Amino acid sequence: MKYVKRFEVAPGTKVLLKNIDPAFKDQHKSGAAATEEIERDRDKLRSLQQRFYADGRRSLLICLQGLDASGKDGTIHHILGAMNPQGCRVTGFKQPSAEESSHDFLWRVHRATPPKGSVAIFNRSHYEDVLIVRVHDLVPTDVWSRRYEQINAFEKELADSHTDILKFFLHISKKEQLRRFEKRLDDPAKRWKISEADYTERESWPRYVAAYEEVLSRCSTPDAPWYVIPSDHKWFRNLAIARVVVEHLEALDLKFPKPTVNLEHIRREYHAAKNS
Repeated sequence: MKYVKRFEVAPGTKVLLKNIDPAFKDQHKSGAAATEEIERDRDKLRSLQQRFYADGRRSLLICLQGLDASGKDGTIHHILGAMNPQGCRVTGFKQPSAEESSHDFLWRVHRATPPKGSVAIFNRSHYEDVLIVRVHDLVPTDVWSRRYEQINAFEKELADSHTDILKFFLHISKKEQLRRFEKRLDDPAKRWKISEADYTERESWPRYVAAYEEVLSRCSTPDAPWYVIPSDHKWFRNLAIARVVVEHLEALDLKFPKPTVNLEHIRREYHAAKNS
């Protein structure tokens, strides 16, 4: 089965994360055994992005969501980093600024959507406005509860304007999250990421799970599907996401445009200059 279907949340499906194994790794025994496949998919991503840019008829939006330490930064670095940065932009959505808060919750998101031929990657996204605001009661229930349909309408508008949308939930276990937090303590290159919130937020784990389950159940649509990616094994997370993006781009039947100049004339000019 293609990965694009294996991890997709079918529209109308009720998602229960406890029924999805975050340590799933398919037939692969180890990261070392999957290295060749991962590199092959990275090469395909480079080639497909070049064709996607040249084709110029569509844009691609990739949303990454997950609990702390699920690997959003790592995914961008190891897999999506294979793309040419000239045609790819990453936006991280943190706490809204004063200006952003003075607009509707989708204002800052719409500004970061990709133009034709380009790829935009959201590190967190508009879904924070039905996740953290719900878990911590930052806005009234009657406000955030209306946002699911508003988000679906927003994404349909993008899709109708030829923006392809792929949304990935990086699914890790509570035990694996704690292991990654502890590993950061011993890594000088990662200690700066540590905050008190890393540990205090773990107390809200059940509420986050419930919030994500509703997002996945209500906002996976034919226009903008969600994919639940088992992420306890970083290498498998990388493999699965790369494969989904590759399969999606391959299905678009991307084409290089025809030359806009007379090639025979250019060749004659070249040979004349070369022989002069």
